[in-house]
Amino acid sequence: MPVRYSSDLAEHHAVRKNAGIFDLSHMGEIRVSGTDAGKALDYALAGKLSAVAVGRAKYSLLLTDTGGVVDDVVTYHLPDGDYLVVANAANAETDVAELTKRCAKFDVTVSDESAQTALVAVQGPKAVDIVLAALALTETTLNSDDVRDLKYYRCLTGQLNGSPALVARTGYTGEDGYELYVPAKAAEHLWSLLMKAGGQDLTPCGLACRDTLRLEAGMPLYGHELGTDIHPSQAGLGRVVNFKKEGDFVGRSALENREDTHDRVLVGLAGEGRRAGRAGYTVMNEGQEVGYVTSGILSPTLGHPIAMAFVDRDVAEVGTSLSIDVRGKTLNVTVVDLPFYKRS
Repeated sequence: MPVRYSSDLAEHHAVRKNAGIFDLSHMGEIRVSGTDAGKALDYALAGKLSAVAVGRAKYSLLLTDTGGVVDDVVTYHLPDGDYLVVANAANAETDVAELTKRCAKFDVTVSDESAQTALVAVQGPKAVDIVLAALALTETTLNSDDVRDLKYYRCLTGQLNGSPALVARTGYTGEDGYELYVPAKAAEHLWSLLMKAGGQDLTPCGLACRDTLRLEAGMPLYGHELGTDIHPSQAGLGRVVNFKKEGDFVGRSALENREDTHDRVLVGLAGEGRRAGRAGYTVMNEGQEVGYVTSGILSPTLGHPIAMAFVDRDVAEVGTSLSIDVRGKTLNVTVVDLPFYKRS
């Protein structure tokens, strides 16, 4: 995925105002099929995937034995009964290995379909109109009314120009839109089709603006807000871990028996001016180090610095005044609710 096609700011604003198209084919796609697929994923992941209805998706976590986060994933329960686990690109091989190992005792097959699968996302206020216009330009079994009315975290399948296609109402930008999965050989056609349908309202977007968009939306990024040394409750994802589901799952005992009152927790920080704290910068309170920034930018949408940071619990209350050491200069910030941005 390119870092940028043109300008980071232009691409960011395009998604917020019109629509952006992202080539996300570097992501990992792992199919879990078989009679025990739901039960196997209940053991492998932190959520209860067996309770996810066909045609729906669920955000979940792949945990270590000690309760850290190997990866955060979105899993689709496909109309044919299989599950498709979508992994972060850098973790795809690890996730395949972990899922294969964890599912070994169940009647399932784990298949790595990453290399043969392309993923194209269209995100922004005009995303729906553009995708519907694209469907009207090609042969497809996808019903435009069904695509238009698809609810958030739902998916449907069909044929697009003779190739199988999965259309999901999901994304990583804080905007409305779709993620479309097709065979790799169909990717170029899909991209061209969407670009033709979108015209001047659709802008190719790269990795840089994807990062600023997700940060404004308060969405965690693996390697920044998530990692094997970070537990879900620290990152505000305690709700993702389902302790009510029957049976064991990897990481369960470690999290159930863990004292976490001294852990630093993830907060949002907002400042003034044009300087922004970046990942790794120190967060201070009255001259004392109380945390560190995980992600930070000068928000293109809001016009002021924002950051996510892990801080001590006693300074994590919304409204608390803190500061960030920005290369020897002090940036005054305030703890704020996440997300920083919500679409209207």
